[in-house]
Amino acid sequence: MTILKKFASTLLAVGLLSAAAAPAAAHEEQARRRADNAPLVIGHRGGANGYLPEHTLEAYALGIALGADYIEPDLVATKDGALIARHEPNLIDTTNVKSLPQFADRRRTVMLDGVPTEGFFASDFTLAEIKQLRAVQSFPERDQAFNGKFQIPTLVEVIELAKRKSREEGRRIGIYPETKHPTYHQGIGLALEDRLLAVLGAAGWNHRNAPVFIQSFETANLRYLRSRTSVRLIQLIDANDVKPDGSLDLTKPYDKPYDWVVSNRDGLFSDLVTPRGLREVKGYADGIGPWKPYLISSACKTVQGGTCADVTGGGVVDERDRVLLPPTDVIANAHRLGLLVHPYTFRSEQKRLTGSFAGNAVNEYLAFYEAGVDGLFSDFADTAVAARAMFLLKHDPDYARCLVNARQCEKSND
Repeated sequence: MTILKKFASTLLAVGLLSAAAAPAAAHEEQARRRADNAPLVIGHRGGANGYLPEHTLEAYALGIALGADYIEPDLVATKDGALIARHEPNLIDTTNVKSLPQFADRRRTVMLDGVPTEGFFASDFTLAEIKQLRAVQSFPERDQAFNGKFQIPTLVEVIELAKRKSREEGRRIGIYPETKHPTYHQGIGLALEDRLLAVLGAAGWNHRNAPVFIQSFETANLRYLRSRTSVRLIQLIDANDVKPDGSLDLTKPYDKPYDWVVSNRDGLFSDLVTPRGLREVKGYADGIGPWKPYLISSACKTVQGGTCADVTGGGVVDERDRVLLPPTDVIANAHRLGLLVHPYTFRSEQKRLTGSFAGNAVNEYLAFYEAGVDGLFSDFADTAVAARAMFLLKHDPDYARCLVNARQCEKSND
């Protein structure tokens, strides 16, 4: 039984599903159809990197067990052209590479999207060498007990896992790969796009109805992919920070897609969420993946010297010192064009929760579900799934009944 079914069963036991108590096959069928549009829970870096080192088969498997509908492998290329799951081409923060003497001479500085970056880069390692590395937890405040225990997986291995878990769990589990730094990879002769499509083709997943989304912070490679595949594409939209008043800080290098930098195109990431920008995105992608403040931002509770004041008295300024603002019109404008909206990234640590959420991560998920997102990226898939169950119980008790009584509530259009 999945986490979501367990959660719904518990609520049924305490009488919260009384509105759906009368058995009716027609109602259950309606619930299944509505489930096609339920907000997706996308396992960010696996969906369990709140608990285990990110982008490992173990983290992906746990994310699936916690209820994630999709798992997200960020993709970079090895020296011999294999696609592996790492958050960045630089391996220094997510693996134990710096502690391995046999690779000490691989440390160097490269220009990564215009920024000098020191570390160990996947493109300097063969896949066989990558398999000698082990993953580590990149968030220092999270559990470090599993450092050095898990290998770095290939995209092929991630797809095999998703297919096997789909069979075992009786539900459709997809992948949501991100092409990391595509212009950089093109510049070193290891372009990601055709390699990705070749792997998807070999898996039988290079088609419109495959359980696949491809995402990128750049635009040119998404346009290229659209010419080569019908798989659903998502335009990611970034920013540097949130200003005290809730407006977005678009400081370099998080000001615009890097392909715009190299092509000398004017504009900023924020232009992509304007009505005009969304129409442009509609021409080559199926949705947007904006940083969540583009949809619902927050402002400082108190401003001192032009910055947020530590109103919580914790000795540091963080999200707890901010208050939620009303939703923007980005979701509504995107939906008018038929674009999906999948914001990122949802995390459960107190310091990452806006003060308005009273320290409860469920409240943040509920705010975005209520705002109308079609899915979201989470480090803690279990919390995202539990909040989704609460949201659906409120808005669709027939669907909750489906959760309890059916083997699955398949999102058959994914």
